[in-house]
Amino acid sequence: MSEAADLVIILITGPENPKRLPSAFFLAATAAAAEQKVVMYFTGPATELLAKGKAESIFPMAGGKSVADFMKLAEDNGVQIIGCLQSLELNGMTKDDLAKPVPMMNPSAALPSLAAAGRILTW
Repeated sequence: MSEAADLVIILITGPENPKRLPSAFFLAATAAAAEQKVVMYFTGPATELLAKGKAESIFPMAGGKSVADFMKLAEDNGVQIIGCLQSLELNGMTKDDLAKPVPMMNPSAALPSLAAAGRILTW
């Protein structure tokens, strides 16, 4: 992360609370569409959402869109997704389990850049 983000969302919520997830991605996508630099840092249980097939299998509302659809909306609007390297191990994952290449940073490497953001939300 070279320049400071306008908004950082530290996403802790994961598959355990699917109804809470869409709002984080809508907020990120809206801010990015308004030309703000937005970063979402996936840590703890949220890291599971980066695994192959996981976000595609979670539906916050029966018959609705998957979490993968909400993630794609955010990314299509320019949101940068970063994962927590230490959380991979916490969730029994390796980089090979990721659905696609995502920058992975441990907290000590990510914190200085995340803390420089204009606003930080923990979700």
